[in-house]
Amino acid sequence: MAADGGTRAILAALFANAGIALAKFVGFLITGSSSMIAESVHSVADTSNQGLLLLGQRTAKRRATRLHPFGYGRDRYFYSFVVALVLFTLGSAFALYEGVHKVSHAEDLDSPLVAVVILLVAIALETYSFRTAIVESRAIKGDRSWWAFIRQARTPELPVVLLEDAGALFGLVFALFGVGLAVVTGNPVWDGVGTIMIGILLGIIALILIVEMKSLLVGEGAADGELETIVERLADGDEVERVIHIRTQYLGPDELLVAAKLALRPGLELAAVAAAIDGAEQRVRAEVPAARLIYLEPDLYRVPV
Repeated sequence: MAADGGTRAILAALFANAGIALAKFVGFLITGSSSMIAESVHSVADTSNQGLLLLGQRTAKRRATRLHPFGYGRDRYFYSFVVALVLFTLGSAFALYEGVHKVSHAEDLDSPLVAVVILLVAIALETYSFRTAIVESRAIKGDRSWWAFIRQARTPELPVVLLEDAGALFGLVFALFGVGLAVVTGNPVWDGVGTIMIGILLGIIALILIVEMKSLLVGEGAADGELETIVERLADGDEVERVIHIRTQYLGPDELLVAAKLALRPGLELAAVAAAIDGAEQRVRAEVPAARLIYLEPDLYRVPV
C-alpha cells in the first residue's frame, strides 16, 4: 500500500507541477517578474523530480543478481537523494541568484495582474497535489506527528512529495507577496525580496531531504517499536532462552534484513534446533511482514565474566 500510495501522490504532483510550470513561464514572459521565473524553474525542477522518483520505483523492482544479491531496493533512496540535490541546485540556488539580481537591478513589472492570476491558479493546483500526498501518507503515518513521519519513514517518496508540495505552496505565497507589494508600493525590489524568500525556503527543505535520504542510503535499522516486536517474537519459542544480539537494516522501503544470535536450550537435537529456528522466523514474519530476509544463528548463552 505504501508503494501504491506513493505512486498516486507522485503522479498527482507530476501533472500539477507540469501544468503550473508552463503557466508560470508564460506569466514570466508577460510580466518579467523574477518571482515568476524563480517559481517556473522551481516547478520544472519539481516535475523532473517526480520523474526521478518514478524511475527509482521502477529500477528498485529489478531482480537480485550475483553482484547485488540483496536486490536494488535502495535505488528508491538514491533517486530521492538526487531529488534533494536537484531541489537545492535548480530550485534554491537559482531563486537566490535571481532574487539578488532583481534587488540590485530592479525593473518594473509588466501586466502584474497576469502574474497574480497565474499564482492563484497555481496555488489551487498545488493544493490538490498536497492534499493527495497528505491522504496517501495518513495510511502509513499512524499516530506519529508529521515531522516524526518525515524523519522516520522508510518509504522515501511520500516525505519527499510532502515537503516539495509544502515548499511549493509557501513559495507561491511568497511570490504572491513579492508581486503584490511591488504593485502596491510601486517598488519592484519587493519582487526580488519574494524571490529570495523562495530560495531560502527551498534551501531549507532541500537540506532536510539531503540529511534524511543520506541516512537511508547509509542504512537504517528497524524502528524502536519494530525492533522490540522482533526481539519478543524471536524469544517466544519454548526452545529459545533469549536473544543474545541482533542487527537489522532496511535494504529498501519494504525489505528488512534481520540477523540475530539466539540462545537455545542446551541438549537439543539437530532437528529440534532447525525447528526452533524455523518457528522463530515464522513468528517474526507474521508480525513484521517487511522482515523478508532473516538469518538466525543458534548458540548457547554464556554469562559474561
